[in-house]
Amino acid sequence: MLTPLAAGVSFLDLEFQATPRIIATAVLRGAAGVALIDPGPSSSLPTLWRELGTAGVSSGDVTALLLTHIHLDHAGGVGTLVRQNPRLRVYVHEKGAAHLSNPEKLVASAARLYGDAMDRLWGDVLPVPSSVIVPLTGGERLEEGGRTLDVAYTPGHASHHVSYFSADTGIAFVGDTAGIKRGPHEYVLPPTPPPDIDVDLWRDSLARLAAWRPDTLFLTHFGPHGPSDLHLTEMNEHLDSVVNIAKRSLAREESDEAREEFFVAALRRELCRGMDEKEARAYDLAARFDLSWRGIVRYLRKRGS
Repeated sequence: MLTPLAAGVSFLDLEFQATPRIIATAVLRGAAGVALIDPGPSSSLPTLWRELGTAGVSSGDVTALLLTHIHLDHAGGVGTLVRQNPRLRVYVHEKGAAHLSNPEKLVASAARLYGDAMDRLWGDVLPVPSSVIVPLTGGERLEEGGRTLDVAYTPGHASHHVSYFSADTGIAFVGDTAGIKRGPHEYVLPPTPPPDIDVDLWRDSLARLAAWRPDTLFLTHFGPHGPSDLHLTEMNEHLDSVVNIAKRSLAREESDEAREEFFVAALRRELCRGMDEKEARAYDLAARFDLSWRGIVRYLRKRGS
């Protein structure tokens, strides 16, 4: 089912790994075609097409894919979608474009993190022809899916992250920059996986989002949230929390394996102040806590913290 956000703007739940409210795809419908923001991994494409089909959208109606970044939970299915419909335009930050065209390094990097679960989680990761890729740097204004969208470069979670803003609807499509929040009253969790977390750049990106003064922040994990000022304040505070827990783990005189376990347990306790264990496990599926330790610790060690 497509859930409406504004006239011609809706979203669907990809039901990733048979779990609701993990990955959301935004759907922009205009007279010239349909644009999808973060279509997700190949493993979820059957759900994507089922939900679009129920709403009367066929593969031929989709003209553009707008990626916030190239992590597999957001963009792993793009190559398959382009193979199904070679007329698609694929928008992505210029730092991610080469990895779409040749995903070998991207897949190898992900395989080091996910191991034998790669195929179950993500499915096929096919190359995207460079001829359909539109590289972005930030500052562009796009016309897709019946909407005018401003583009901002928003690194921090990933060096190739961008966000999109529809001024007429007040919706900012922010990928992972504004964190993970599965429900209206739940925790805003910063996802910090390796390899290129940068907290300083992330804070700049949050300020960039705030400067848009959006009414709604649309998170790929999961859905629309507001008021944006309160959400972004909480995101900044919880980014501090994650960094502090990681620093506490590094101060312990024990192995990295034990430090990671400390971080995971502490983060789970933090979340379980306001949710039950089942919900905390869903957050772990959206952004594995052990990988968040590895990403934030990599950042701290690079800085000599």
